[in-house]
Amino acid sequence: MSNQQGTIAEKSEEQDDNVSEVELRKDTMASSQEQTAKVDIYAWRKRPSYTYQRHPLLSRRISQACRDRLVRTPTVIAMCGLPARGKTYISKKLARYLQWIGIKTKVFNVGEYRRVAVKFYADKDFFDPDNAEALAVRNQCAQQALEDMCSYLSDDGEVAIFDATNTTRERRRCIYEYCSQTFCFRVFFVESICDSSDIVNLNIREVKLKSPDYKDVPQEEAVTDFLSRIQQYEKRYETIDDTTERNYSFIKIFNCGERFLVHKIGGHIQSRVVYFLMNIHILPRTIYLTRHGESTLNQDLRIGGDSSLSANGKLYGEALAQYMENESIPDLIVWTSQMQRTIQTAAKINAPKEQWKALNEINAGICEGLTYMEIAERFPDELAARDQSKFYYRYPGGESYQDLVARLEPVIMELERAENVLVVCHQAVARCILGYFLNKDADDLPYTKVPLHTVIKLTPMAYGCLMECIPLHINAVNTHRRKPKNCRPDRTAHEALNDFLVTPLDPKPVLRTKSEIFYNSDGTRIKTTDVDGNRIQRNDSTSTDPGLNNICSLVHDLQTTNGE
Repeated sequence: MSNQQGTIAEKSEEQDDNVSEVELRKDTMASSQEQTAKVDIYAWRKRPSYTYQRHPLLSRRISQACRDRLVRTPTVIAMCGLPARGKTYISKKLARYLQWIGIKTKVFNVGEYRRVAVKFYADKDFFDPDNAEALAVRNQCAQQALEDMCSYLSDDGEVAIFDATNTTRERRRCIYEYCSQTFCFRVFFVESICDSSDIVNLNIREVKLKSPDYKDVPQEEAVTDFLSRIQQYEKRYETIDDTTERNYSFIKIFNCGERFLVHKIGGHIQSRVVYFLMNIHILPRTIYLTRHGESTLNQDLRIGGDSSLSANGKLYGEALAQYMENESIPDLIVWTSQMQRTIQTAAKINAPKEQWKALNEINAGICEGLTYMEIAERFPDELAARDQSKFYYRYPGGESYQDLVARLEPVIMELERAENVLVVCHQAVARCILGYFLNKDADDLPYTKVPLHTVIKLTPMAYGCLMECIPLHINAVNTHRRKPKNCRPDRTAHEALNDFLVTPLDPKPVLRTKSEIFYNSDGTRIKTTDVDGNRIQRNDSTSTDPGLNNICSLVHDLQTTNGE
């Protein structure tokens, strides 16, 4: 054994002798520069010409999603199928998922183009394939949407969803050739097939009758007209054929997920899309989301750690168990993290429990167990870097919000598959989960306000989500830190922390509130009311008005005078 080691050592020394002097000098210079940087790694920040650019040795972003494409070749996802088969539902849900995992995605709905071109919808005859004039208008609208979609992908888009019926082979051929041959985009077809009259009728009554096409039209008259519209499409409907269209990549979804046919999947995006579509369902269910009860570290405003509940936190655990019992939820399952404060919070709930490591709080690395004041004093440059880009910043030895989203993707998939679930988790984890359901972007997600001792009830709907915030009125500290106006590393600790310097009690809202979230192609609208239906916030778009973006903050601060 020793002889072998000696031989290996001699060979290694011979190889080292062959290294050129130039390479040795380069290695020496690099080592010297690295040692110099380690001595004063933040010196470059202190120069007068400081700019908001991270030092290369401190770069801990797991991707450049905020600046560059994550996807080299853009992908077109073309929906197919008769009306009332859930194409728009799938489009919006899929776009929200892809946006959440960091892929720039946009839906192009041909119906919206048609409503702009034709201000007033007449009746089903507009969709008669033998109506040459109407057919020309519909083709023109589809072509305009197609051109806009390709322009978006040619700019900085990564995935575009072409939401239309696309029920003929000729139409699909045109889409494929235009996108793949003219622009070299990947094309993936998603066909929704449904022969269940119950599902189709339910979709018509719950979704289609709310369309602008049927504004002020009696319900039964609208149902009759829409069924006639479907019959017009059925005249020339051709399902995707894996023989004549064998060169296409596609998935066929039968009866909202009863069965799938997947053909010729190509690339990472298409694999992710198939994975997602095979996990979603449309059955009624409710997702309850709450943070753990107040912990002893929360009382000291320390981040991370694995501390036990405080006295108020234990009271919240009892109140939460009573609330869930009063809800009388069938087949409820409780998910917690593997940290003791979530396990203790859920201990008295009478339901099966599962512990998820993926639900553990974000790892704060070297900042675990510190207060923000201590972080501001010990690591001012780190705190400044985090404030500049909170979603992408990774704690030294820890995680970023982007890491956390990647960690939580299996949880989201299970939430899509599950029925009634209570998730007891942590602040950053709750922000990421709410970011998925509220369609938050990377700038807003890390600042979502999720107060302690509040239950958030989420009920997925056809084109959105119903969210109720239920405060259980047990005192707790306020752990929410707003984004400071000054993000420079040479700021004072007071400037960095704003008014987050003492341990304030978290003011509790007086009212239980209900919010309807609508996923639109131009952003997400939110309508918030009290339980009696009185409007307490106007409809607004999260994509255009970041100042009104934080629905949890609105609910939390409602009718309080000392809220942030």
